[in-house]
Amino acid sequence: MTTSHTSAAGKDRGITLSIDGMGCASCVGRVDEALRNLPGVVDVQVNLATEQATVRGKEAVPPLDALRRAVEGAGYGLRQRTVVLDVTGMSCASCVSRVQQALEAVPGVESAAVNLATGQARVVLLDERLTEADLARAVQAAGYEAVPHRDDTESGDRERSRRARELRRLRRALILAAALTLPVVVLDMGAPLVPGLQAWLEQGIGTRGLHVLFFVLASVVQFGPGLRFYRKGWPALVRGAPDMNSLVMLGTSAAYGYSVVATFLPGVLPQGTVHVYYEAAMVIVTLILVGRYLEARARGATSEAIRRLMQLRPRTARVWRDGGWVELDLERVQPGDRIQVRPGERIPVDARVLEGESHVDESMITGEPLPVSKSAGDEVVGGTVNAQGGLTLEAARVGGDTVLAQIIRMVEAAQASRLPIQAVVDRVTRYFVPAVMAVAGVTFVVWLLFGPEPALTLALVNAVAVLIIACPCAMGLATPTSIMVGTGKGAQMGVLFRGGDALQALRDVDVVALDKTGTLTRGRPELTAVTPLGDQTEDRVLALAGALEARSEHPLARAVERGCRERGVTPPEAEGFEAVAGQGVKGRAQGQDLLLGSPRFLSAAGVDTQAAGETLQAVSDRGGTPLLLAVDGRLEAVLAVTDPPKDSAREAVQGLHRLGLRVVMVTGDNPRTARAVADELGIDQVRAGVLPEGKAQAVADLGADGAKVAFVGDGINDAPALAGAHVGIAIGSGTDVAMESASVVLMSEDLRNVVHAIALSRATLRNIRQNLFWAFAYNATLLPLAAGALYPAFGILLSPMFAAAAMSLSSVSVLANALRLKRFRPAAD
Repeated sequence: MTTSHTSAAGKDRGITLSIDGMGCASCVGRVDEALRNLPGVVDVQVNLATEQATVRGKEAVPPLDALRRAVEGAGYGLRQRTVVLDVTGMSCASCVSRVQQALEAVPGVESAAVNLATGQARVVLLDERLTEADLARAVQAAGYEAVPHRDDTESGDRERSRRARELRRLRRALILAAALTLPVVVLDMGAPLVPGLQAWLEQGIGTRGLHVLFFVLASVVQFGPGLRFYRKGWPALVRGAPDMNSLVMLGTSAAYGYSVVATFLPGVLPQGTVHVYYEAAMVIVTLILVGRYLEARARGATSEAIRRLMQLRPRTARVWRDGGWVELDLERVQPGDRIQVRPGERIPVDARVLEGESHVDESMITGEPLPVSKSAGDEVVGGTVNAQGGLTLEAARVGGDTVLAQIIRMVEAAQASRLPIQAVVDRVTRYFVPAVMAVAGVTFVVWLLFGPEPALTLALVNAVAVLIIACPCAMGLATPTSIMVGTGKGAQMGVLFRGGDALQALRDVDVVALDKTGTLTRGRPELTAVTPLGDQTEDRVLALAGALEARSEHPLARAVERGCRERGVTPPEAEGFEAVAGQGVKGRAQGQDLLLGSPRFLSAAGVDTQAAGETLQAVSDRGGTPLLLAVDGRLEAVLAVTDPPKDSAREAVQGLHRLGLRVVMVTGDNPRTARAVADELGIDQVRAGVLPEGKAQAVADLGADGAKVAFVGDGINDAPALAGAHVGIAIGSGTDVAMESASVVLMSEDLRNVVHAIALSRATLRNIRQNLFWAFAYNATLLPLAAGALYPAFGILLSPMFAAAAMSLSSVSVLANALRLKRFRPAAD
C-alpha cells in the first residue's frame, strides 16, 4: 500500500527512508501524517511493501534529526546503513576535517567518521537512494580520492600492495632528495669549517657559479621529490582549505624563490640581504620526506592486527564436488558443502564436524593457548588450525557470515570510531592551518618593520620556520593510532571492543558486577546429592525430577539429566510442562502432579518446605544449589546441584581488586549459596535471588550513587543487564561475536580477560592523553619560538631546517608512542 500527498509548488527535493515497524495500512497513515506535518514538506509517499517513505521538500528536505523525531514520535523507527570508504590523499588532521565535512554535507548522510590512521571513512546513511559513488564524488570534490572498502582477502591484498607501492615511492624520493641535498649542505655549510676549502671554491667556481650549481640541484629536489607537496598543497590552497602540504609548499617555495632572486636578480634586493637559502629548502624537503617515510612504516605497524586476522583466511578449500575432492576458491564454498581438512591445515569456513577426531588450535580466535578436542557434531571456526587428525566438515557459515569475518568487521569498526575528545581536536585543526599562515604573515611583517638588519632576511627565515614547524598531523594521529593499536592488541588477546567509546567507558568503571552461572562458574553444573524426604527411593525421586528437566532448557536441568544417565535411571514422559523463569518447572508424570525448583517456588505453590530446612542449609553452605521436588503437593526430596567456579575466577576477582574496583555477584540463587561462592572467590558484595528480568534493575541500583557499573554475563539471559550497564561485557561468547547487547565481547571463557580488558582500556586512554599532550604542547611551545620569541632576551632564532626536523619527528613520536601498546602486558599495568 502506498499513500501520496503532493503539492506542485516549486521544485521538489527528496529523501527515501527505510521505516521499521510498519505492519498495516494504519501504520502507513500514521507515518505519512507525521512526516507530512513537518515544515517545508510538499510530498510524502509511504510504501508498506518496501517499508520505505519518500519525503520531498519545496527547497530542501527537513533536517535528518527532525525526520527521525517525527517517525519515532509516531511509534516507528528509522533503519540506517553504514558504508565504508577507503580514502587516499589525507596527510593531516585538516584533511580529516575536510573529508568529514564534505561527507556530512551530502543530503541523507547522518554522520561520518574519518580516520587518518586507517585511511577510512565510515558513513552512516538514512537515504536509501544514496550510493557509494555519490559519497566518493563528494570526497573527490574536496580534493581526495575514495573507493568503496571491501573486506575480502583480495581487497586486503590490494590495499597492502598500494601501501607497499607508496612506501617504495617515498623511499625513492627520499634517496634522491638526500643524495642531492648532502653535497649542497657540505659545500655551503661545511666549507668554512675546512681550512682553505672556502677560498678554493670561490677562486675555482666563484660565488655565483656555486649558487647556480645549488640552484640546479635545489630545483631538482624542489620539483622532483618535493612536487608531491605542490600537487596536494596548491589545490587545497586554491579551494581555500590549506593543509600541511600547503604549509610545506609555501615555506620551501619562499626559501627557494628568495634564493632564485638572490642568484639571478640580486639588484632588486636591499643591500646586505642578498643571501641564498637553497640548502634550507632542500633540507626541509628531505627531512619531511624522512618523517613521511617513517610515518608510513609506523602506520603499517598499527594495522598489523587486522592484517594478521585477514591472513588467517585460507584462499582455497578442498570441497566434495561431482564425486571427488577438488580445490575451490574460498568464495565458491557454499553452506552445506562437504569440506576435507588435513592435519596442519587451516579450517576454511565455520562448519560442523561430520567425520573424524582431532584437536583444533583456536588460540588466534579466542586467545586460549590449549588445542580443543573436536569430534562428530562439534562446531569449528574458520581460520583455526586442525592440529592432528583429518576432519570432514559440513560448511555452516561462509564469506561475511563467518566468525572471523565478524571479528574483522568489529575490529575495523572499533578502529574507525572516534572518542568524544576527537571533536575538540577537530575544531582546533579546522582552523589550525589558516591560523599558522596568519601567524607566519604577522611574523614576517613584524620582523620586516621592527627587526634588526638584515630585516628582510630575518623576516623570511622566521616566517618560513613558522610555516614548517607547525604540525597538524600529530594532532590528527594522536587519538586514532592509539585506538588502532589498542583494539588490535585486544583482538589478539580475544578481547573485542565494539567501538572506541567502549574503550573509554570501560576505563571509567568503578564496579564490576558478574553473573554467577556460566560466568563465575563453569556453566556445567553437576548433580552431587539426592536426599529423599519421604518413603520414596533415590532412583524414584530422581526419575520424576528427570521427567520435568528433560523438557527444560536451564543449565541445572542438564545436570539432572546427566545424573539420571550416570545412575542408569530412565525418567518417564512428562506432560503439561511449564517453566517459570528463574524459579522452577511443573508438570505431570505417571498421573502425579510435580513441582521442581527453588524453595520460594514451592512455598508460593503452597508446599510445606520446613522438613527440608537442615538439608537446604547444608547444600547452600557447600555452595550448591538446592532443588526441591514436590509430588502431589507434598515435599519428597532435595536435589543438590553444584556448579564449581572456573579455575580463573578467583584470580580474576583478585585482579579486579588490584585495579581498585568493587566486585559484585548478581545471581538468582538463594543468598546462602551465593554467599558461599562469593566467600570462596573473595567477592565483595552479593545480590542474590535476582530473577532474570530483575538483573537490569540490580545493575541500575548499583549505579544509583553515580558509580559506573560494568556487567559481565554470558549473554544468554543477561541481554537487558548487558545493555543497561555502563559497559556490557559478554564472556565466552564463542561463535556469537555479533552480540548487540554487549559493548565488549570476550571470545574465551577465561575470566581474567575481564581484567585484561579493563587494564587495556586504561593503558589505551593513558596513551591517548600522552599523545594529545605531546601534539598540542609541541605546537604551543615551538610556534612562538619559530616566530622569534627567544630573540629579544637570548638572541636565539630557530633555523627552518631545525623546524623541518622537529615537525617530521613530532608525528613519528606520536606513532611510536602508540605502538608501545603492542607491548601491553596485563600483569604490568
